[in-house]
Amino acid sequence: MDAYKKLVVLRRVMINLKSGTAISGVVTASRGPLLEVKDATVHTPGSEPAAVDGSIVIEKEHIDFTQLF
Repeated sequence: MDAYKKLVVLRRVMINLKSGTAISGVVTASRGPLLEVKDATVHTPGSEPAAVDGSIVIEKEHIDFTQLF
């Protein structure tokens, strides 16, 4: 198991993307270049946070930084 996976899987996080959008939720899986986030909310500058049904898959290359809670 890689170090990133040990740090974030099954933890509540705020993932800040290079685009300026942020995703909060629980990381449930880390497979290769992908993260799966459930119980997710999308935070877009200038907009109200929006809850997401199901899960979100994020490519790690688009992540600026991750906050752990």
